[in-house]
Amino acid sequence: MKPLCEKVIPDENSSWRYFRYEWEHMDLNWHYHPEYEICLTLNSYGMRYVGDHIARYGDYDLVIIGPDMPHGWQSEANLGVSTDEISNGNALKDGTSNTRVQEVVYVAQIPAAWLHQIVNEQRELASLHSLLTHAKRGVLFSEETARKAHSVFIAMETANPFKRYILLLELLALLQQDSQQELLSSTLFTHGSKLDFTVKKLDKVIEHIYDNYTQALSAQDLAKLAHMSTNHFHRFFKKRTEKTLTEFINQLRIAKACKLLLSNQSPISTISDQCGFNNLSNFNRRFIQFKGVTPSRFRQRFSSKQRAI
Repeated sequence: MKPLCEKVIPDENSSWRYFRYEWEHMDLNWHYHPEYEICLTLNSYGMRYVGDHIARYGDYDLVIIGPDMPHGWQSEANLGVSTDEISNGNALKDGTSNTRVQEVVYVAQIPAAWLHQIVNEQRELASLHSLLTHAKRGVLFSEETARKAHSVFIAMETANPFKRYILLLELLALLQQDSQQELLSSTLFTHGSKLDFTVKKLDKVIEHIYDNYTQALSAQDLAKLAHMSTNHFHRFFKKRTEKTLTEFINQLRIAKACKLLLSNQSPISTISDQCGFNNLSNFNRRFIQFKGVTPSRFRQRFSSKQRAI
């Protein structure tokens, strides 16, 4: 699925955009934009997609995503209970509530050129350079940081533009100080306009891989797409993605397999075929390599977590 380009318009009298969304259910909106995005998701669980990274998320999911990185969230049916409901005695005996908990998403979308300018010009903000570099691949933060960020986002709701700017710096400082940051996408795959011709070549190749990774792919055909010799292409791809072509394709296939394992009850052999693996034993080996467990154990582990939620 090709991501859509989203047009972001800053708030009035502001250089960036703040918004609070509420949904009954989040459908996957696979998109990208040239802004940095800080996103806090509450009262929701499902699948998070950032570049080639696919994983489950839960309450207090806080990430920062760099410019032009495709991303999206897809929530599952969420009939749960909030902390306030528990304290008010409205929970049922089985731990659920008879009312649907509203899914809430706080978003800060920050133009890259503007943010880079203030970080480069103000020495006090120099420590944010590493955060912005990591954000190019997407970064997940700890629940402790997410809870602190929640308070900042709440304060932004009623703040004037000047106060919101101060709160944005406070939010960035919180992210930068989190020692439990986790990088998400394995590559810098983006969809924005690029001045670097080699990056455009890489995007063209990776987009082709994204569209066809469940089929047979040859290095020779991809090299032709990039107008390179096969040997040059292998070196170019490894240097740009920090992975061999085989590793990159297998990671995408395993990510697809994870989604299928969690979303339906098809036999594992069927899922192996659907994800482009030539035999079940190869699929099992690759799955253990990337996930540390067998496909059946992975399905069992996350199915039990879903029931617990």
